[in-house]
Amino acid sequence: MQAAEATLGRVFVLRLGDGDRVPGCIEEFAQDKGVLRGFCLLLGGVGGGKVVVGPEDGDAARITPMVAALAGVHEIAAVGTLFPDESGTPRLHMHAALGRGGAPVVGCVRQGVNIWRLGEVVLVELLGSMRRAVDPAFGFEVLKVE
Repeated sequence: MQAAEATLGRVFVLRLGDGDRVPGCIEEFAQDKGVLRGFCLLLGGVGGGKVVVGPEDGDAARITPMVAALAGVHEIAAVGTLFPDESGTPRLHMHAALGRGGAPVVGCVRQGVNIWRLGEVVLVELLGSMRRAVDPAFGFEVLKVE
């Protein structure tokens, strides 16, 4: 386990509009406001995109993601963390529960989802020292203490 202490900074409330793309629009907002670290909640609707729904093989040394395309409008409830990558750019890692009728989908939105009509985000800034760095064993970014 790695751990770092953080304190609370600013709090932002965002209303995302039709066609805004997550995670990009949240990362851009964070960059513009100088928010490097934080956590956020998202509620609303999405009208397409892709989510990572698991690894192809849970026993494989290198992780290959399974990706599901969203067909139609889905409700979304999501939570995520925001930390800078190795270049200092804030990157969002967000998992979501999405639903349409009786077909729920749960996964990571890193492939990108498009807001349908509106999305509500609460972004809480964390003042601390962790960042994202590529872990060669996994092949993707993980949190690391600076």
